[in-house]
Amino acid sequence: MPGARLDFSLHLSRPATSCGDSSLMIPSRVDRLLVFPVTSAPIPGGFLRSEGRWMNRSVCHHLLAHCRSLRELERIHARAVTHGLHPSNQSISCTLFRRYADFGRPAEARRLFGEIPCPDLVSYTSLMSLHLQLSQHHEAMSAFSCAVASGHRPDGFVVVGALSASGGAGDLRAGLGVHGLIFRCGLGSELVVGNALVDMYCRCGRFEGVLGVFDEMAVKDEVTWGSMLHGYMKCVGVDAALSFFDQMPVKSTVSWTALVTGHVQAKQPIRALEIFGRMVLEGHRPTHVTIVGVLSACADIGSLDLGRVIHGYGSKFNISTNIIVSNALMDMYAKSGSIEMAFTVFEEVPLKDAFTWTTMISSFTVQGDGIKALELFEDMLRSGIVPNSVTFVSVLSACSHAGLIQQGRELFDNMRRIYNIKPQLEHYGCIVDLLGRGGLLEEAEALIYDMDVEPDTVIWRSLLSPCLVHGNDRLAEIAGQEIIKREPGDDGVYVLLWNIYASSDRWKEALDIRKQMLTRKILKKPGCSWIEVDGGVHEFLVQDKAHDARREIYDTLEGIDRQLKMDLGSSPLEENSLISVDEELLF
Repeated sequence: MPGARLDFSLHLSRPATSCGDSSLMIPSRVDRLLVFPVTSAPIPGGFLRSEGRWMNRSVCHHLLAHCRSLRELERIHARAVTHGLHPSNQSISCTLFRRYADFGRPAEARRLFGEIPCPDLVSYTSLMSLHLQLSQHHEAMSAFSCAVASGHRPDGFVVVGALSASGGAGDLRAGLGVHGLIFRCGLGSELVVGNALVDMYCRCGRFEGVLGVFDEMAVKDEVTWGSMLHGYMKCVGVDAALSFFDQMPVKSTVSWTALVTGHVQAKQPIRALEIFGRMVLEGHRPTHVTIVGVLSACADIGSLDLGRVIHGYGSKFNISTNIIVSNALMDMYAKSGSIEMAFTVFEEVPLKDAFTWTTMISSFTVQGDGIKALELFEDMLRSGIVPNSVTFVSVLSACSHAGLIQQGRELFDNMRRIYNIKPQLEHYGCIVDLLGRGGLLEEAEALIYDMDVEPDTVIWRSLLSPCLVHGNDRLAEIAGQEIIKREPGDDGVYVLLWNIYASSDRWKEALDIRKQMLTRKILKKPGCSWIEVDGGVHEFLVQDKAHDARREIYDTLEGIDRQLKMDLGSSPLEENSLISVDEELLF
């Protein structure tokens, strides 16, 4: 949003103005008796009585400072209007605005802010905080711009809010403008400002800025180190983050958790589990966020036994009752092959929200039981829970697995018409897959070209697979070429296209594919798998020679090879056969 960017030279040339709507909504009910809240603070003189009552500025400030509920605030607001203290009194108006913001009433707060003739810096800071709580980063930046344009000299609080807004919006240009203002105002030495700068540069992906601020900070606290760890994971990689983590003087539970979840997100589940083991051994107690990350790692490698151990460990600290952890447990058990345990966890959740239902529906879908997933979806609707966008991804996928083409079409239509959910790429991908599995390839192609959004590789992959199954080389070629345009480094698509061209004696096109692979240095990625032995997880690559027990593994494989030769007269494991198969697939 161009309006949210900072241009201080432009703003400073404008006359001071207030921000927001100038209309004011006054509570309609004016109580005849305003009850003073119970407090040990002294009661100002001149407090109003039930009849012949009046209120002065000191009484109003005292009441606003000590009111404990929204209803009390509305009564004080009404009485302030009655006695002419609002909107005529600047300090009363600012305090009223801040209190509505404190009680989480953004609409009322914004209306009141518009009634303030000349908002002070504290009020601008409160307005920014209100927008940040609602993730309205551009609006928060606009409020900051208004504060600067009004002639206020920024303090540490307001620039921290501005940095949070620019980081949340990913607006590096605005963040650089705030950083320059911090330098000119001499605020860079404050620890909280330094931490906010580190966080802003991390969120904007400007790692050289992160390092520059970090090196200049004379004092660093736990927040500083945590922000740097996040910066390494986002901008450099988890390997560099782990090296930095080992150098950190103090390792908190938060930093351990960030490292675990970072490795899970980087598709390194085994290392995530190793880091979690180190965390426990060093005496750090995990939070529910930690457990969710570890359960995700177990789900990624399908380690049921280890997942059960984590489940028990979480129960020991009463973490497993958390609904987010319950959802993660259901996902882990389902992906590890124990749909029964997943359903047991589901049934034990006392108050199931949309995410709980969706997780269980998705679990049945992943297991290939589309009928059960759709039955559970009907139970969800009967319970009064409104499905969300993710729910429909799961039920549409269930229809695809169950081959329920017409029901999938109806659900897709209901999603848009009844629940007012705009289809995203994930929904279109499910429908394309549904139609493709049913052999309706032309209808699937037409849907792709009629989509409201640009199709991505997932959409074209959803079309490519059924084209190969049903022998539609024309559409398979179109889908494959579209994937290569978007992901030119995908080795699998080149192999599929080469096989399509070779099977139909189109050798010129097949040679073109080979030239593209050579030019782009496309190599077939080695396969990877995990096995669990005695509670330990072992990772293997194709032709792996890095495993500690590689000698015993290959001796066993050669023994199997010899036995096959004796039993069959020949062996499928001839020398170099694995390599030759790969070469035949590629060329």
